[in-house]
Amino acid sequence: MDNYQIPPVQPVEQPQPIPQGSGMSGQNVEQPQPLSQPIPMSAGQPVGTVVSNTANTAVEPKKKLDVGNLIKTIVIVLLALTTVTFIGLFIWKQVQYDVVSEDVQGQIALAVAVAKDEQSEADEAEFAEREKYLYRSFSGPADYGQLSFEYPKTWSVYVAKDASNGGDFEAYFNPIQVDAISNDTINALRVIIRDEDFESVTQEYQRYLEDKDKPLSVTTITIGEASTTANLYTGKIPNTELSGYIVIFKIRDKTAILRTDAVQFWGDFQRVLDTITFNA
Repeated sequence: MDNYQIPPVQPVEQPQPIPQGSGMSGQNVEQPQPLSQPIPMSAGQPVGTVVSNTANTAVEPKKKLDVGNLIKTIVIVLLALTTVTFIGLFIWKQVQYDVVSEDVQGQIALAVAVAKDEQSEADEAEFAEREKYLYRSFSGPADYGQLSFEYPKTWSVYVAKDASNGGDFEAYFNPIQVDAISNDTINALRVIIRDEDFESVTQEYQRYLEDKDKPLSVTTITIGEASTTANLYTGKIPNTELSGYIVIFKIRDKTAILRTDAVQFWGDFQRVLDTITFNA
């Protein structure tokens, strides 16, 4: 239904003076005042209801303000809870990381300690086995074929010439200590690598084989892991009064001579020959 306003009330006409003799003489009659402004009426409002515009305009903004403040408060609370939650999660994760990190570091340290203990035990076991082993390894100069073999660990070693500046290589082995080097002293093993070819050296020994006053015999044998062919001389050692064994074989362009000065060392001498290796 459309809004409308009640038409303004028309001013009341002033009453005419009561004529004298009308029966109302002598009474003062109050004259009614005309209405100056009409009162607007809203649609659907009963006639005679007084409308207060001031009350309506004052209540509505206050309600909107209260709702806005409530929404802001809720948002702030939610943001605060979210922030606290993230901070809590961060702290929890950091604590968990520290715990895991410490645990990993502890496990690594424990593993390293265990590995060291195991390695130490292995080294001790290996050392004990080496101590039980009755032989040591010897290795000659690399430029001379790196002649290697095993010898009894009770023997001492003396290198008289290391061939660092060329020439011959000489090493002497004997139980406890090496005797003075001469044609009259006995050493369990003499190792000489002559800077001469095999044919030249064997020709020297051939002359001794032909001398009947100095009995010496020769046979061909194989020695070492590579089954190298060698000459074995048995009997009177040339230029000495000693009887023993001499083995001669070729190493590259040089000649190796291994000798024992006494028959009593034959067993150890054979052990040396069996373990010989060299770079051809």
